[in-house]
Amino acid sequence: MKIDKLLKRYRVEHGKHFRLHDYDPADTHGLGSELKPEAKELLANGVKELSRLQDILAAQDRWGLLLIFQALDAAGKDGTIKHVMSGVNPQGVDVSSFKAPSSEELHHGYLWRCMKCVPGRGRIGIFNRSYYEEVLVVRIHPEILDNQKLPKVLVTRHIWEERFEDINNFERYATRNGIAVVKFFLHLSKKEQKRRFIERLDTPDKNWKFSASDVKERGFWDAYQEAYEDMIRHTATACAPWYVVPADNKWFTRLVVAQAVVDALKGMSLKYPKVSGAEKAALKEARQQLENE
Repeated sequence: MKIDKLLKRYRVEHGKHFRLHDYDPADTHGLGSELKPEAKELLANGVKELSRLQDILAAQDRWGLLLIFQALDAAGKDGTIKHVMSGVNPQGVDVSSFKAPSSEELHHGYLWRCMKCVPGRGRIGIFNRSYYEEVLVVRIHPEILDNQKLPKVLVTRHIWEERFEDINNFERYATRNGIAVVKFFLHLSKKEQKRRFIERLDTPDKNWKFSASDVKERGFWDAYQEAYEDMIRHTATACAPWYVVPADNKWFTRLVVAQAVVDALKGMSLKYPKVSGAEKAALKEARQQLENE
């Protein structure tokens, strides 16, 4: 399988002509069930390579990596993060989940709480949902915007375009400071979401994953599709690309995400720091001291 072609198929760097209906949630890049073992092997190799690159990322201490996951309920964000990051050193990874903002967070701009969680150099940060909720759920439910304490004069018909501009500027700032940004939209079909919801209801051990609000939000399916399309169209850039990842088949979702993360790290040209002559001499002396004990 050509991994570079696999990634190119789902990577969006220029959103001007983006259309969500051009992407099939059930797509597997031509891989049928008979090739699932091969895909699982590729995923295992990707996880192993990710572990190797993370070690160099931490040692070099120049770059950071921010991974953003957005999706509708039951698209598999949690499982994808769990499987793809299964081989990394947890000391070098921070996972942040953003739910309804607290009263303190509402006293600040909508980017504030996420900015505090951007990873430092040598680290990988994961946003399970993010500031993109501000142009998704907030857009679908205007009453949320009413509670954000914005001066009324600032809430105009241009507010979503203004937020897209803010987000692009923020991501450009991050990348210009050595924090690479890679974004994933796990693209789930309505049919598959229904199947997973019913599975959660039928499986006692999965009941905790289900909420009545999930069905309520499903009623806004078409509005969310339009909002996601508009979001990607306005925020897909070369410095902070989106991957529109087919999510109907979990094994394939995880393969694409793992390879995209590896690709992002390889793009940093990571190398272990070189040891200077003076440092080598000090290491030699330390070795002699240990051997002479």
